[in-house]
Amino acid sequence: MGRRKKEPPSVHRESIAAAASNLFMEKGIAVTSMDDIAKAAGYSKATLYVYFENKEEIVGILVLGSMKKLYDCIDSALAAQEGTKARYDLICKGLVQYQETFPFYFEMALGKINIDFENRDYLPEEKETYLVGEKINEKLKDFLIEGMEKGDLRGDLEMMPAIFHFWGMLSGIIRLAANKEAYIAKTMDLSKEQFLEYGFSMLYRSIAVS
Repeated sequence: MGRRKKEPPSVHRESIAAAASNLFMEKGIAVTSMDDIAKAAGYSKATLYVYFENKEEIVGILVLGSMKKLYDCIDSALAAQEGTKARYDLICKGLVQYQETFPFYFEMALGKINIDFENRDYLPEEKETYLVGEKINEKLKDFLIEGMEKGDLRGDLEMMPAIFHFWGMLSGIIRLAANKEAYIAKTMDLSKEQFLEYGFSMLYRSIAVS
């Protein structure tokens, strides 16, 4: 334990957050206690409170991490290609890979995010999470504007509603495919991949110049 005490606080926070993440995925956030997290991380409960005030702060750290992963996913997709449809395809592919690799974080990124920072009753991670979300919106905005300027996307798109519908529909298609894979195969005779391809194509046609 002597060596661990010499490690910087960030190392301890990351270790605790990782243990909490595993518990949240296994048991759910609501039923996981600080006692559970302390035991899983190998700390006493008293030591746990040295690094985190409460469970909500740990959740805030994980939500922020999930949003950063999501930003990296979209940023990488948009940087990889120049054509509008090719970039769109890479966004879709990247989001699917993100959901399959980090399903728990994918759900976290879709959850409610605090937008009220006029009072002081919020965690620093909440504001940073909000700002990362705004950066994601800016990336999608740039994608839509560039597509419109190239004549690939419809010129009558209302930007912010289009961004939110775009994100909501993509994430909804991905969640549906993940949660209803057996049903889709049985009733539609489609694989998960075929179902996603159909949905992504249908969405792109709704914003593309016909």
